[in-house]
Amino acid sequence: MSFLTSLVSAFKGGGGARVPVARGFVSPWATAFDGGPLQRAPFDYSRAVAEAYLANPVAQRSVRIVAEGVGGAPLACADERLAQLLACSCGAQPLLEVLAAQLALHGNAYVQLVKDGAGMPVELFPLRPERVQVVAGEDGWPTSYRYILADRTLTIPLADEDGWPNIVHLRHFHPSDDHYGAGCLTAAAPAVAIHNAASEWNRALLANAARPSGALVYDGGDAGGLSADQFERLKSELASAFQGHANAGRPLLLEGGLDWKAMSLSPADMDFATLKAAAARDIALAFGVPPMLLGLPGDNTYANYREANRALWRLTLLPLAGKILDGLQAGLSDWFAEGASVDLDRVPALAEDRERLWAQVSAADFLSGAEKRALLGLSPLENTP
Repeated sequence: MSFLTSLVSAFKGGGGARVPVARGFVSPWATAFDGGPLQRAPFDYSRAVAEAYLANPVAQRSVRIVAEGVGGAPLACADERLAQLLACSCGAQPLLEVLAAQLALHGNAYVQLVKDGAGMPVELFPLRPERVQVVAGEDGWPTSYRYILADRTLTIPLADEDGWPNIVHLRHFHPSDDHYGAGCLTAAAPAVAIHNAASEWNRALLANAARPSGALVYDGGDAGGLSADQFERLKSELASAFQGHANAGRPLLLEGGLDWKAMSLSPADMDFATLKAAAARDIALAFGVPPMLLGLPGDNTYANYREANRALWRLTLLPLAGKILDGLQAGLSDWFAEGASVDLDRVPALAEDRERLWAQVSAADFLSGAEKRALLGLSPLENTP
């Protein structure tokens, strides 16, 4: 019996003792133990999403490339009912696209199994991961889930009355957490903050002609400095009449005692392009997207765009799609014996690789037909020598 099979059997009340899960950790998201307080980490997921996905073009494009790539991947599925479940959509977004985005951003994805009267799953509904809390028992193993929306809390049991699972929890690996995964956004957050700060700095410089134009020096002699009213009036006139791109180059009309001293920043102080580019590459690295696909300059790792696209599929999209499909199959194994997989022969970015593999396998005369089909990932045929 495999570990996964024994784990599912234990959740359904089967035999076998479970080793208590270690609980000496601080979860990056809330973890509820029966009778114990909630623990919350300082990482603010909602704020991080607002600063990254909603306000940073590099982070948003990286997530969309990954999510849309997984959501649009061609699938091979022998069971038509399972294919229909995987084709479910959350609003206008495909199910797999939503799950891929949630895993990339949050590190966790929760899929609720909506069943009919006979207990058969008819819909896979993705829950908002930041609203879900794992409720663990005294041994540390999950016993149920809490879905929190405003002042309402819904408790979802791990399994229904018949022992069938209600929730499929997909998560990335987290080395110091037993119940929650680590999202790419956690690693990308510092680079996002740097990129946003550099953009805001450049915007402020542009609004002020990209440099402090200079200083007005008042020489009032024995009369002393400007009065408070004179100082505020001077600031107001400068802000309204000389700041912004529309007033660039407009001459100053100085009154008695005022002298203009031109000032400027050095090019090194003004150049934030290198800083922004480095932060953008770190963001792309965190989400597993080759920088070339984001239009970032200075990338010499890939020979061309085709190689970068192939690397995206090999290193990011296929592993993530496999994690999602395998996790869903583990939760749906009571109803479907076989799961789905990405049809590699229908992925345009992998066409050359697959063509080369087909040619090599076809030329291997020492292999039988069944062995060749197995190497190509094809199902065996009856009476195949």
